Amino acid sequence: MIIFGTRRYLYQLAMLTLVCGRCGNPAAHTLRKRVTKFTLFFVPLFPMSTKFSTQCTFCGVEQQLPKEQALQLQAQAAGAPAAPQGPGQQAPQQPAGQQDQGQNPFRQG
Repeated sequence: MIIFGTRRYLYQLAMLTLVCGRCGNPAAHTLRKRVTKFTLFFVPLFPMSTKFSTQCTFCGVEQQLPKEQALQLQAQAAGAPAAPQGPGQQAPQQPAGQQDQGQNPFRQG
């Protein structure tokens, strides 16, 4: 008899102050990493999926993020400079007071 399954792990990577895209309040957001691992006889062996998200502490909305953006936000929270861009690539700049209409409704507050 073989016993197998999955187990989820939730890691809090950082607390960020961002302007929420839903409620519009500058509030703390939790940057989280959710890892699902395959288990054999209740022993976690390897990760099957990894997802990153932020959650607003004011209204509770949760936003999925791509890995690169999550790591960049984590580096900013740690005080490290942003990851270097490749040749010809620049980080998008957003004027203060203007709402972002793209995939990520958050901007640094």
